Amino acid sequence: MAYSSSKPAGSLFLVTATIFLIISSCRADPDPLQDFCVANLQATDITVDGFPCKPTSSVVSDDFFFSGLSAPGNTNNMFGSNVTQGNVASFPGLNTLGLSMNRVDLVPGGINPLHSHPRSTELGLVIQGEVLVGFVSTANAFYSKTLKAGENFVIPRGLVHFQYNVGTGNAVVITAFNSQLPGVVLAPFTLFGSTPAIPNDVLTKTFQVDQNVINLLKSKFSGSSNY
Repeated sequence: MAYSSSKPAGSLFLVTATIFLIISSCRADPDPLQDFCVANLQATDITVDGFPCKPTSSVVSDDFFFSGLSAPGNTNNMFGSNVTQGNVASFPGLNTLGLSMNRVDLVPGGINPLHSHPRSTELGLVIQGEVLVGFVSTANAFYSKTLKAGENFVIPRGLVHFQYNVGTGNAVVITAFNSQLPGVVLAPFTLFGSTPAIPNDVLTKTFQVDQNVINLLKSKFSGSSNY
């Protein structure tokens, strides 16, 4: 009887070990092996999944604090919006911690244009104003809702989305990401302002329009994407 009871125990151990291995392999980020790894932004070589660490002796309190989201950004541009990024590039204490935040400022009628974040899900909170938020799924379904101050939204990782100020006053949105550097692919600049440019024949076939339309769009979006 003692031997027969060991078989279920052995099977349970095998199943538990298998589940642990599966979960471990599916984690987005490895567990940190130190309290922190403040980014050395002056390093010329960036390692996989983060910047090299500053020596602990060089770490200062300001590495863990960031005031960049406290003030409105400049919205004097074609979209009437500004995104202030609080990621590892401006907030070195975030390095290896797997999170970051942005501030989105929108004038009335302003839009944070169609874009996606290839490395992160986005969680947003409307702080001020009335904002239409929407995204499109891989099944080509469009989901949207108009939100007011105090209301949240979530954008699944990698999906194309936008925020559009439909109110009469300025709007402010704070967004959080489960990546220290979520990345952004801005649709208009990616399609019509890349370097080198996407061939016109590809774009005319894709959008079923003539060369004049493509040339007009390229004239608007060529150059810097820092609108």
